[in-house]
Amino acid sequence: MKTHKPPQRRRWLRNVVAPIAVATLAGALTAFGIQSAHAADSLLSQGKPALASSTENGGAPAAGAFDGNASTRWGSAWSDPQWLRVDLGGTATITSVQLQWEAAYAKAFQIQTSPDGSAWTTVYSTTTGAGGNQTLTVSGSGRYVRMYGTQRGTGYGYSLYEFKVFGSLVNPPASDGPGYIMANPPVTGVVPSTATPPATNPPTTHHEFQANCSVSRSNLNDDPIVFPNMPGASHSHTFMGNVTTNAATTLSSLQAGGTSCITPGDKTGYWMPTLLNGTTAVQPVGRQVIYYKSGVIDYRSVRPFPAGLRYVVGSPAATIDDFRNNPGAVEGFECGDSTFNWDIPATCPAGTQLNVRLQAPSCWDGLHLDTPDHKSHMAYPVIGVCPNDHPVAVPMIEFKMAWPVSGNMSQVHFASGRGFSFHYDVFNAWDAPTLAALTTHCINGGLQCDPRGFDQYKPDRGAALNENYELP
Repeated sequence: MKTHKPPQRRRWLRNVVAPIAVATLAGALTAFGIQSAHAADSLLSQGKPALASSTENGGAPAAGAFDGNASTRWGSAWSDPQWLRVDLGGTATITSVQLQWEAAYAKAFQIQTSPDGSAWTTVYSTTTGAGGNQTLTVSGSGRYVRMYGTQRGTGYGYSLYEFKVFGSLVNPPASDGPGYIMANPPVTGVVPSTATPPATNPPTTHHEFQANCSVSRSNLNDDPIVFPNMPGASHSHTFMGNVTTNAATTLSSLQAGGTSCITPGDKTGYWMPTLLNGTTAVQPVGRQVIYYKSGVIDYRSVRPFPAGLRYVVGSPAATIDDFRNNPGAVEGFECGDSTFNWDIPATCPAGTQLNVRLQAPSCWDGLHLDTPDHKSHMAYPVIGVCPNDHPVAVPMIEFKMAWPVSGNMSQVHFASGRGFSFHYDVFNAWDAPTLAALTTHCINGGLQCDPRGFDQYKPDRGAALNENYELP
């Protein structure tokens, strides 16, 4: 995705105006108060999944407007129109919206609601917006709420410190009902770390280790997370890691199974939609790279996954905008010299491979091993810090997959659809001491490790595992 780097004048504006705006905002909140929402209303948007039409740069993500932190923000590209959307997680009655603008504000914009993220209803509209702090009384319902800007108030983009939606969920989700799998024991009392690790010599630039796993099962229409105990109910998947994964998979069955990963202790089930060239399945050849990294600035705070944690990354129903703006999208698709593609390229140089990279959320709520949507218990960090409602930093998985297909790519697609429908599932079944050793030595230790936990650039630090990829 093209980023928009501010010129010198823009940097000066950030350095001078932004602190003043934050200070003014803090003073306004303390001394005068933003008009509060009705006492019966709840703040529905904080920490919820966010999506935007564009972002100004990596330091101004969509999620920055929904983290409850008035020093972080969402910033858009410098063009019209632009929008910022939040998914409330369920149908809600919307009664109030609060907007806390940075100096770059919207002169003309609408507040819109939608049941599905496609059809939108306008519940507020203005052509005379003046920025600052706005409390808008609205009346509407929907799962999705967005600010749709049609005219900027400055020559820059749109920039929101906070976008708060108030109201009430029509059917509030349970926290321990059907579809919820509780952690036993839960992890409570964790506060997201905002610390910055001290500088090291040489500098610490990586905090990761690899899991190298080959295809273990292929062309199987099972998904034990989304369709448990329903064989054949899903689109075709390619499985890696555990060799027993099927519709009836449980934590116990994974722990009793074998693995195609080079590390015997990694019995995790990993799977993704099968890639097809026309009607012919194309499978990755050899071991693929699955990174376990720190997704937060304070890599020392990352702790191992709990046994049985499972989640889905991405969505088979994603649009190209969803995929392009996913907080975990690193490079999209690439082949040869063609990079940053948000769909499978039309052609790839002969003899090259199709690659994709996508990062998973790395902040856990500490309470649930799974939730009905297989996502809500996980969240992405916001500018390197876990949100308060998902305070537990866990390893950030990054799939780096490669398929041996090139030339005319017009018939290449996933079993789930177009390239931007790419997604993957993770069902953790690591041997707990092995995962803990790799996490401590490599992620917390600031190393760039191979599957043994060995950093070739810092050989004096040793390895976490022996030559058989097992605990010594």
